Amino acid sequence: MAVVNASTAFSLRASPILPAASFPYSRPTSFGTPTRLLHAMQPRGKRKGLLSRSFAVKNELSEPDDGADAKVEELGEPTETLLYSFSPLPLLVVAALPGAGTVRSLFGPFVELVKSWNLPDWLVHWGHPGNMAVVLFAMGGYGTYLGFRIRYSDDVEEKAKAKDLHPKLLGGMFFFFALGATGGITSLLTSDKPIFESPHAITGFIGLTLLTIQTLLPTLFEGNPGLRNVHGILGSGIMTLFLIHAALGLQLGLSY
Repeated sequence: MAVVNASTAFSLRASPILPAASFPYSRPTSFGTPTRLLHAMQPRGKRKGLLSRSFAVKNELSEPDDGADAKVEELGEPTETLLYSFSPLPLLVVAALPGAGTVRSLFGPFVELVKSWNLPDWLVHWGHPGNMAVVLFAMGGYGTYLGFRIRYSDDVEEKAKAKDLHPKLLGGMFFFFALGATGGITSLLTSDKPIFESPHAITGFIGLTLLTIQTLLPTLFEGNPGLRNVHGILGSGIMTLFLIHAALGLQLGLSY
């Protein structure tokens, strides 16, 4: 009897009281849906992408980067680069001349005198351009022609006359251009316009500077015969510059 009880107890301990296969059992569910079914419904590619993305973020955060500071600067607030284009000629001219305020104060009494004369507006406005056009085309144009005759003419008498008249005409052109600059400034001041800011004024000052150099070159011809070529090329360039100067003056006169 004792043997039978011992074997029965041993068999009861060895076998589970509730076998797993004896009852229907499902794994824990998520909101009523089995977890196994959720895994089956989830696309594999999506799970793989999530895993790879988290891994990449982990590596990005964990791996040291020597250029971290540079990346932070690139990801910061965007910077703006401004490119300015300018011509240095106005700066050079203004640096060599007195300020516009000084010129206005010097010309002030004469401007008030001109205003007191009650001249016709068209005369004040177009008097300077008309006089300078006569000087440019009559004295400058004919003087340039004589310069080419000195260079290329085979007639000794014609060349002698040209050598005598050429410097006189172009010297007179230089004088009247310098005097006419004061007339242009007076015309602008009587109309309350800026005097040094226009391209017409800038080209005029450059032209007068080049004319000064052109006037000094003939004194150096004896020791440097090659300067005759420089004199001819520079003279042609100066006349071209003054033609542009005249066009800019016409544009300025029509602007107000």
